[in-house]
Amino acid sequence: MPEIPAVSRRLLLGGALATGALAAGVGSAHAGPLAQAGVAPAPAPRRRPGQKSMIDVPFDVHRTVRVGVIGLGNRGSGMSEGWSDVPGCTVTAVCDIRADRVRRTADRLAAQGKPRPAEYGGSDESYAQMLRRDDIDLVYIATPWEFHYRQGKDALLAGKHVIVELPIATELDELWDLVDTSERTRRHLILSENCSYGRNELAMLKMAHEGMFGDVTNGHGGYLHDLRALLFSDTYYTDAWRRLWHTRSTASFYAMHGLAPVAAAMDINRGDRMTVLRATATEPKGLADYRERFVPKSHPSWKETYINGDLVTCLIDTAKGRVIRAEHDVSSPRPYSRINSLAGSRGIFEDYAGVMATGGGRVYVEPDHSGHAWKSFDTYRKEFDHWLWKKIGDDAANNGGHGGMDYVLQWRTVQLMRAGLVPDIDVYDSAAWCSPVPLSVKSLAAGGRPVEIPDFTRGSWVNLRTGLDSRTSEMPPVA
Repeated sequence: MPEIPAVSRRLLLGGALATGALAAGVGSAHAGPLAQAGVAPAPAPRRRPGQKSMIDVPFDVHRTVRVGVIGLGNRGSGMSEGWSDVPGCTVTAVCDIRADRVRRTADRLAAQGKPRPAEYGGSDESYAQMLRRDDIDLVYIATPWEFHYRQGKDALLAGKHVIVELPIATELDELWDLVDTSERTRRHLILSENCSYGRNELAMLKMAHEGMFGDVTNGHGGYLHDLRALLFSDTYYTDAWRRLWHTRSTASFYAMHGLAPVAAAMDINRGDRMTVLRATATEPKGLADYRERFVPKSHPSWKETYINGDLVTCLIDTAKGRVIRAEHDVSSPRPYSRINSLAGSRGIFEDYAGVMATGGGRVYVEPDHSGHAWKSFDTYRKEFDHWLWKKIGDDAANNGGHGGMDYVLQWRTVQLMRAGLVPDIDVYDSAAWCSPVPLSVKSLAAGGRPVEIPDFTRGSWVNLRTGLDSRTSEMPPVA
């Protein structure tokens, strides 16, 4: 049965948002920076006849969710085990261009007492053979970025729901095509944004929707992760695919891990939307410096020239006048952070604050706090802990990577499909969160000038609706 929206202060105090946004002129807030740059807002492409929105479209009920996995490298092999651990889910087929990976993954699942999945491998078209199976409900894609768009679209056209690792596509026309293909096939395509299910991220979202920060005005998120050793490893990223992206694109590749939780807390595509992006980038120094100090001269990387800036920063405006700062840096020596910060008229939350709190965050909200002194986030995380973490937190810690949020994402996806509920993250969220990849390139090429962020919802963003702020629901019993 359909999920019942949670009642919160966001709905009680901000109920006029959905009906009054356009009347109040919210939808034109992005025109200022674009007009100053001489850029006219582009209309959204028209839907084809019979093509309809996927907003609030529930999954059909699946007694068992049967998953096919494409890509069995570091990410795909581990997530295959995670899918098989979720109640009511089974991995029916696995695929990789390298047949030895397929065999190892199938062997491992069988050794754990799980049904042995069908095996597809040995060519770059093996996945297309797998997609012809009629015992796959959900396709999980964990291949290198350049393959996500084609494989995601092919899975939709094969009648499957799809969940894709970041990003779902790297070009703007590809993002639009995935939106349109999802609408035409009536199948969901979802970004596998595990960080949106992080414990602190979901607590931050609940605090925002309960009005704890007052009127939210700005947020800051990103992906700051020193990957230099892994990028130059001969075994970690197959064929050095991820390092090679630094030789051919200036994009903000992977800021979605920090952008998505902030966007959810701001109700992006659910009462507000991202409208304008400006990008800046530092010089590409980090990878070349690391290579000079640590990589033998015989290594093939010495033939490469790196063009991706060490720190790519995107400033994003929203229709309601908020600002999001999204950052990406995998080339510099620094501790890991997704930043995860949200601020408003009555307070602020900052994650990754180090030793002052066991949960990693710090907070300052009025009237609870005064004296310009940060307080630990721990008590607030306990108060605003999302129901998913309360229900399956222990299981997540035992079964999932990245602190358990991988398993929370997988458990929730399976539950939504088995119960016939509306997905927390839809194709419009997925496209919007990934749009800074191509748009950062466009802005940087124009000297940092503002570029328009498309409205992938085609106007439906004004309607307030639930997403990751879901109401407690149960996993259907396994027969």
